[in-house]
Amino acid sequence: MRRPGVESLVRQLVTGAGGGGGGVVHRPLGAPGGATFPLTHLRDTPPSRRCGLPVLVVPGGPGLASAVPYRTWRRRAASLGIDALMVEHRGVGLSRRDAGGRDLPVPAVTVESVVDDLAAVLDDDGVERAVVYGASYGSYLAQAFALRHPQRVAALVLDSPMLSAVDDVSAVRAHRRRLLWDGLLEDGDEPALAGAAAAVRELGSRAQGDGRTSQQQAERMTELMTELMTELTAVVTLVHEFAGPDALRRLVTARGQGRLRWLWSWLAELGASEASSSVTRFISEPDLVAGIAYGQLGFGQPPDGGPLDPQLIHAEAAKSRPAFAGEPFDLVAALQRAAFPVVVLSGDRDLTTPRPVAERAVALAPQGLLVELPGTGHSALEVHREASLFVARAVADGDLDRLRDPVVIERLPRRGLSPLAGSALRAVIRAAT
Repeated sequence: MRRPGVESLVRQLVTGAGGGGGGVVHRPLGAPGGATFPLTHLRDTPPSRRCGLPVLVVPGGPGLASAVPYRTWRRRAASLGIDALMVEHRGVGLSRRDAGGRDLPVPAVTVESVVDDLAAVLDDDGVERAVVYGASYGSYLAQAFALRHPQRVAALVLDSPMLSAVDDVSAVRAHRRRLLWDGLLEDGDEPALAGAAAAVRELGSRAQGDGRTSQQQAERMTELMTELMTELTAVVTLVHEFAGPDALRRLVTARGQGRLRWLWSWLAELGASEASSSVTRFISEPDLVAGIAYGQLGFGQPPDGGPLDPQLIHAEAAKSRPAFAGEPFDLVAALQRAAFPVVVLSGDRDLTTPRPVAERAVALAPQGLLVELPGTGHSALEVHREASLFVARAVADGDLDRLRDPVVIERLPRRGLSPLAGSALRAVIRAAT
């Protein structure tokens, strides 16, 4: 069956100008010898320009495509001589359908199968060993790959890392509540967080109620309070990561005064979109990876009833998604046995996989190195492109000392849509408050 016209155009767009390699490798859907599907992978840097070790780059998600969203990143990597490889995740984008044009079955899309897809791509491209750079969910895949194929890993780069479905959620809750509910600041925290926490707590206290109502009223109040806290959680995460604590304070204060409702509603919807099942072809396709997100990685673990709980965002979606059956790998034990450098990137504004998780990863790895990114939110691969490229280049060259100077890291320019979006959001909030 011929591919739909739009898919052929997208494939030509992302692969036609590549000068280095990539292509399609046919991968099994299930048991060996059974049906297969074409897995797309990309390698844009021509052989004559490649420097250092190849870098296998695994973005976040699950459900986020690689081919289209990271085209600009790959072009920039090629201009720097970084030999970057990317894989279009099975069940997503150009790897969504089987040879007959049918969507892959959800049971065929697992963490284990995706990890083995990565190894198959290295085989197809003739790469024996590589630096494996994983961002967010991609950091889970990178670590799982290192556990399953340790001889193929020269070094790991864990950008905004995940470690454990259950432990990470506890760490995220504690970090968010310390910073933006209790306002218990420590050395190195941004001073503006104190004001942001006071505003968040004042608005969030309205979602707690006083309990002096009838049962029917109490049930309705509980529903409304949950909605308010879910909105607050989504907005706090998004605005803090992209625009910083001062913009967050201004916006939350304005919302408490009944102002900027339009901006609040838009940001709340945007912040909760990570739990959406809506498919944007070749960009975000969460439907076929639901078994990974909810069944294997525990995205739908229940809220604990406290403020700013990240699980509030997923609570409704979890009702129709696979139940959490346990993680496929013990990454904590795997990091303790890692026999190669493990470089961990962590933004100080990251509320999604925050600094305590990153510090734990560094402490577990015998050769762990923390690279702190000031004024940065979740996933440098997306929000601080030059930092991700700088780290990838240094690790591929085997020059980790280049990463130990915080001044050099802090001076890296911020380019791309994410920094522009953060600046625009700050400007709008300041103008309106």
